[in-house]
Amino acid sequence: MTLRRSGPSCPVASAAFLSADETTAWFRAWTGNGDLNGDGFRVFGQDGTGGYAAFWLIRRGRALVEQPVVFLGSEGETGVVACNLAGFLWLLADGFGPWEAATSYEPDRVPRANRELTAIAEDFAPHLRASATAVTEQATREFPDFGDTIMELCR
Repeated sequence: MTLRRSGPSCPVASAAFLSADETTAWFRAWTGNGDLNGDGFRVFGQDGTGGYAAFWLIRRGRALVEQPVVFLGSEGETGVVACNLAGFLWLLADGFGPWEAATSYEPDRVPRANRELTAIAEDFAPHLRASATAVTEQATREFPDFGDTIMELCR
């Protein structure tokens, strides 16, 4: 997955995300619905298939790092992959990307933990360590209707 990067002194600056116009154009194209905007998402990464990872701004008044992380794939895949940034970092550390977390196309895939990403997750959320499976199960329990919600917006 390619993460959009900001400057080293500001890891979550606006440059780390698609612009509002880019997000709206993408979301309209993805849903086929020209009446929508992308205000409910902050897109920060794209995987090798063309799918996007984004914060879903569903928790009013909560910080960005407390918003769920979702995946909207290039072939219509959808999923809430983590309840927040901490969970997403542990998902990555456990060797899963957002596509793998949102789909079951490769059920026999054996992920490999990543030491560098584990170090980042430990720095950011040392007391929230969880396996990728636990992270995705928690996200699915908390947001079971995400896929249906998004599909209802499609034309």
